[in-house]
Amino acid sequence: MRRRPQVPVPRVMGILNVTPDSFSDGGKYEHVDRAIARGIELRDQGADVVDVGGESTRPGAERVPPAREQERVIPVIEALASEGVTVSIDTMNSVTALAAAQAGASIINDVSGGLADPEMYRTVAETDLVYIAMHWRGHSTEMANLAHYGDVVVDVRTELKDRLAEMMVWGINPDRVVLDPGLGFAKSARHNWALLARMDELSSLGYPILIGASRKRFLSKLSPTDAPTTDRDLATAVISTIAAQAGAWGVRVHDVPSTQVALSVYTAMEKGKK
Repeated sequence: MRRRPQVPVPRVMGILNVTPDSFSDGGKYEHVDRAIARGIELRDQGADVVDVGGESTRPGAERVPPAREQERVIPVIEALASEGVTVSIDTMNSVTALAAAQAGASIINDVSGGLADPEMYRTVAETDLVYIAMHWRGHSTEMANLAHYGDVVVDVRTELKDRLAEMMVWGINPDRVVLDPGLGFAKSARHNWALLARMDELSSLGYPILIGASRKRFLSKLSPTDAPTTDRDLATAVISTIAAQAGAWGVRVHDVPSTQVALSVYTAMEKGKK
């Protein structure tokens, strides 16, 4: 009997913010023991990767010194890695990325795409970890003023292409690079929807794509006024399915179970075509 081919689905990255001020879950997992328990829970719920962050990048958030960032994330990364959890470090700081790699992280998720720290590309090249480079124009305190584009998809694609060229100069392995269009970062709701609708143009760069829409502000218009951010999980799960259809490498989400259900529906329907 001929075996049916596997249906490719995105990796699910579960978000673990070890911060007091992240927009959705700030303070919930600030303590190390609670953060470790949450990371294991995310894995058990089906997350392929647990993305650990120690600095909020919500609009208006203030920077955190790298030493403080490391105090928050390194014990969590060490504990999760020792439990067999695949860990990503969400950081813009090369020193934190290196410390996380030494603690057991296998992915560097840099929302600045290397623009916030001139030493990041050197660190990525030396560690040879998977590197997620996001489209970025400035820090959270200023990014709202930078959301000006001709054609947002063309402009984001061009700016990511420029980042790729710089990565190659530093000797980063192109086979270990993932691109993220940066939904919500110097983007209006209209920009975010355009990027989602035209993911194929981003994929034409020839690199895997990560989509991070989870609970972001542009989804709030799909819920009742003053609804909690958790009400955006259904919309996030739908976007995860859209990302799967577009061939995304991964989706980054707060609520893993709802996205797993959505991806299971997508997988079942795709298998039904074969």
